[in-house]
Amino acid sequence: MSSEVRVPALPESVADATVATWHKRPGDPVKREENLVDLETDKVVLEVPSPIDGILGEIMANEGDLVQSDAVLALIEASDAGATPPAREASPPPAQAAPAKAASPSPTAKTSPAGTVPQVAPAARRLVKELNLDPHAIPGTGRDGRIHKADVIAYLDEREQAAPAKDPELTPAAPPPSPSLTGEAGRPEQRVAMTRLRARVAERLVQAQQNAAMLTTFNEVDLKAVLALRSRYKDQFEKTHGVRLGFMSFFVKAAVEALQRFPVINASVDGDDIIYHGYYDIGIAVSSPRGLVVPILRNCDQLSMADVEQGIVAFGEKAQTGNLSYEELTGGTFTITNGGVFGSLLSTPILNPPQSAILGMHKIQERPIADKGEIKIAPMMYLALTYDHRIIDGREAVQFLVSIKETLEDPARLLLRI
Repeated sequence: MSSEVRVPALPESVADATVATWHKRPGDPVKREENLVDLETDKVVLEVPSPIDGILGEIMANEGDLVQSDAVLALIEASDAGATPPAREASPPPAQAAPAKAASPSPTAKTSPAGTVPQVAPAARRLVKELNLDPHAIPGTGRDGRIHKADVIAYLDEREQAAPAKDPELTPAAPPPSPSLTGEAGRPEQRVAMTRLRARVAERLVQAQQNAAMLTTFNEVDLKAVLALRSRYKDQFEKTHGVRLGFMSFFVKAAVEALQRFPVINASVDGDDIIYHGYYDIGIAVSSPRGLVVPILRNCDQLSMADVEQGIVAFGEKAQTGNLSYEELTGGTFTITNGGVFGSLLSTPILNPPQSAILGMHKIQERPIADKGEIKIAPMMYLALTYDHRIIDGREAVQFLVSIKETLEDPARLLLRI
C-alpha cells in the first residue's frame, strides 16, 4: 500500500513553492516524520516530512519544479513496523576497518541509536556535507534530537579542543571544490539562478523605488551615555535576564518613543488612504544563509529591553538554521537595519513595503566633535531615516530622527517618557 507525500498548506499570499532539495532517492528507506524534501518560498524554507515508515517510491516533482499547495510530491510504499529494507550490499563490520583511518568522535558526542536517521536542519546539513561529518556523532538540541547549525559548530569546537595538536585525522583533507566556471580562457563566468528569496527581495526593492517617493535624512548620535550604561549594567543584566544587553534594545525603545510622537512614521499607504497603526511591530533586518530576512518583533511598546534582546537573539538563531516561520516574517509597521555590524559607516536604506519608513544604524566610530567650545573624542554613529515623502513631510522625518538622537544621548528619557 502506498501513501502520498503532498505539499503542505502554503501561507496566505504564497501561490507556489519551488522544490529545493530532495534528501532521499527512490528506493531509500524513510522513517515517519523524517524530512524528505525542502520547499523554498519567497519567505521561508518548508520541510516536508514522511507521513509513514516505508520505502520512497516515485518522485513526482523534481528539484527546481514549481508546486502548489496539496500537490503530490512523491509516493511511499509502506513497510512493516520495525522491518528494514534489504541492504544493497553488506558493509564490512567495524572490526575489519583499518583502525588508523577511524576518526575519533567527540568525547561528549551522543551517537544516534542504530538504525535511526538523525534529523538535520538545512543550514546544518550544508555544514555536515561540506565538512564530511557523521551526523550520528553530533548531539542535536532541537526537538526529537534535531541537529541545528549551532549543534554542528559546538561539536566541531569540542572535537578541536579534545584533539591533540596537529592531529592529521581531524584536519580536512581539502577545501570544498570551487564552483565550476565557464567562458573564455582567463575570463571565467558562472550563471546561477536566483533563489526564491533573492528574487522576492529584488522584486520588493524595485517595487519600493517605483511606488514610493523615497527620501533620506541623516543625523549623528553620540553613544557615550549608552556605552557607559551598558558597561555599568551588562553583567547584572545578563545574570538577571539570561541575555546580553546589546545596542538594538536601546534603538528599538527609542524608535517606539519617537513613533508615538510622530504617528505618520508608523503609518502606511493603501491606495488613496493612509492607515495609522496603533501598535508598534518593528522589523529587525537579519542576515541569513539564504539572504536578508526581516522578522517582526510584535508590540514593542509593551516589551521590556530584556524582551527585545531575547527576541532578537531568537530571530538570529532561527535565521541561521532556516527555522523562521512565515508569520514571523510578515507584517511590521517600521524597520530597523544595522549595517554597522558589517562595517558600514553611512548608507541609505530602502523602504520595506508597505511600511513608510526605515531606520539605518551604522558603525560606531570614535571621532573628534566640538562640545561647548572644546574638541572631544566621542563614539559617534551616523543615523539614516529613509521615508515615503508622499505622506511624511521633511519636518516630521527630521524631528523623528532628532527625537531618537536625544533619547539615545540621554537614555533616562526612556524612563521619564520625555
